[in-house]
Amino acid sequence: MTTIAAPRSNFSHLFSAPVIVAALGYFVDIYDLLLFGIVRLPSLASLGLSEADISKVGASILNWQMTGLLIGGILWGVLGDKKGRLSVLFGSIITYSIANIACGFVQDPTTYKLLRFVAGIGLAGELGAGITLVSEILPKHLRAIGTSLVAGIGLLGAVVAYFTVEYFSWRYAYFIGGGLGISLLLLRIGVFESGIFKDLKNQKHIQKGNFFSLFNNKDRLSRYLKCIGIGLPTWFVIGILATFSNEFGKALGIAEPVKPGLSIMWCYVGLSIGDLSSGFLSHWLESRKKAVFYLMIFTLIFSGVYLYAGVNTAAHLYTVAGFLGFGIGYWAMFVTIGAEQFGTNLRATAATTVPNMVRGTVVLMTTLFASFKESFSVLNSGALVGVICFFIGIYCILTIPETHGRDLDFLEE
Repeated sequence: MTTIAAPRSNFSHLFSAPVIVAALGYFVDIYDLLLFGIVRLPSLASLGLSEADISKVGASILNWQMTGLLIGGILWGVLGDKKGRLSVLFGSIITYSIANIACGFVQDPTTYKLLRFVAGIGLAGELGAGITLVSEILPKHLRAIGTSLVAGIGLLGAVVAYFTVEYFSWRYAYFIGGGLGISLLLLRIGVFESGIFKDLKNQKHIQKGNFFSLFNNKDRLSRYLKCIGIGLPTWFVIGILATFSNEFGKALGIAEPVKPGLSIMWCYVGLSIGDLSSGFLSHWLESRKKAVFYLMIFTLIFSGVYLYAGVNTAAHLYTVAGFLGFGIGYWAMFVTIGAEQFGTNLRATAATTVPNMVRGTVVLMTTLFASFKESFSVLNSGALVGVICFFIGIYCILTIPETHGRDLDFLEE
């Protein structure tokens, strides 16, 4: 089968409805995903928890949310390959919008955990389905730029979440997030399904969305695990360095209180710029692997700066958080690699579960971080978690197959 490439100068595809709606969907997704990290301290304090309990309960609620993402990634990924990419985009946003509105009424930590778990399930479907849809409708020479636009614009949701909390109470911030999600449903009505998936849907004999088939073939399992490994440094930065920046600030001897919400916001400002840049970098280098590797090394260097370069003011820490965010701006390329590695009958399953498997590893990271703190300093504990994440990430990006320019009209046997 011969594929005729679109003219290289034709960038109009980047402004099609699926790309725009996927970007807005990810914007709302990130707003809601990061909202707990931003309101963690004020929301738990308003529920009457002590400072010690806030740290413990906050980590527990975050773990519940990430576990929801892990489970939801599997559910929505399978649904995306069996029923279509759009079914996930509609179902996931309804789930997390309702859960976030309910979070605005929470009165106790137990209910908070359960609602963040449900929200996590809903949030799991947005990115993978959006990236899969955009990857399949765009010409292959524009895929990197298109997916980076989706991620780069979407990640600004974290910035809006921070300022929403600054100007409104944490409860109203949840109401606003849920309302944005419900509003987005109206925009999704005119979005069309991927043509590649439509062709596959008519082939009844092809097995679609079999999650376990990712594990019953050695080559497929290797590709899947390496996709997950590539993403580990991204959530080390977000889930450890940014989320617990108040603890790192104290360990560094910073006099003024460090706000985790502000650290997360600046991290995501950098992440948005990095994601936009990574698509053009991959396009220019004609390589997904080189773009991700260079940004991963950049992140490793600034992780060392964050922990050991003598950062002594909150402003300096927020600045370094911004550079760290830029470094993990390979997130768009990482998810694109996950979509491009697998055939159409498993693409949504892989692309949706991979980022959520990475998010789910935050449970392990926070557990390791807490465990290491019993024997090491806060700074060294963070560094030990980082060494593990970067070692795995660098190995995986160096050994995974290159996917730049790959035709996506193929199937997994």
